[in-house]
Amino acid sequence: MALNYMGAAAINALAALLSIPVIAAGIWLSTQADNACVQILQWPLIGLGVAVLAVGLAGFIGAFWRLPWLLLAYLVFMLLLIAALACLAVFVFVATTGSSGRPVPGRAFLEYDLDDYSGWLRRRVDAPGRWDEIKTCLATTAPVCSDLNQTYTAPQAFFAAWLSPMQSGCCKPPTRCGYTFITATNWISPIDGGADPDCAAWSNDQDRLCYSCDSCKAGLLQNLRREWRRADVVLIVATVALLVVYAMGCYAFRAARTDELFRRYRQGYT
Repeated sequence: MALNYMGAAAINALAALLSIPVIAAGIWLSTQADNACVQILQWPLIGLGVAVLAVGLAGFIGAFWRLPWLLLAYLVFMLLLIAALACLAVFVFVATTGSSGRPVPGRAFLEYDLDDYSGWLRRRVDAPGRWDEIKTCLATTAPVCSDLNQTYTAPQAFFAAWLSPMQSGCCKPPTRCGYTFITATNWISPIDGGADPDCAAWSNDQDRLCYSCDSCKAGLLQNLRREWRRADVVLIVATVALLVVYAMGCYAFRAARTDELFRRYRQGYT
């Protein structure tokens, strides 16, 4: 019986350790400037990771000190947490479906369209007043446009550059607007800018640029999509591993209870 309880303790300790990659994924997201400005996914990840750690430690204590009621509570709450992690993993995958960018003739970089992303994700950045907060945060914590003028001084070099989604969406006017290159963040407006709101939203003011454009919102969402997909891989692997460890824990708990009942039966018999 002692061996079975010690096995259950080791398994539950492993479950607690599996919280580390989940917490680490949330912390990593919080260190990314774009995610720090949006603040959506990192806190659920960190919260669920801490909950898994706490429940895993409770299961370890319950097994080490042979407390069946605490082990039973561990099994119930860990199952709920695994279900929550699985739901979050599926939700992130569905929410981040969409285009990876649209090629532009004569350009090495891609451009991004807000309509290519899920409605839920668009609403997280496009709600009234929300984008003003985000773009102010981005301009101060993630100045992605500041080095472009020094890096790309000629139009040929700029058009052949592989820009990040944020640089493509926020630091230049959309190619379809027909602006003429002067520097990477300074463009001559065409005589007829057309009816596209992004064409009218562009400004050569270095504090404004295209931060009010839908293309900038799309660039941000593409960054979020890429980073969330990486975190989702960690989440899926951790959830599958937790499910395996949970099944092993159930078996160990059942074996320990069976041994205890058998021991009591033998004591009663003798």
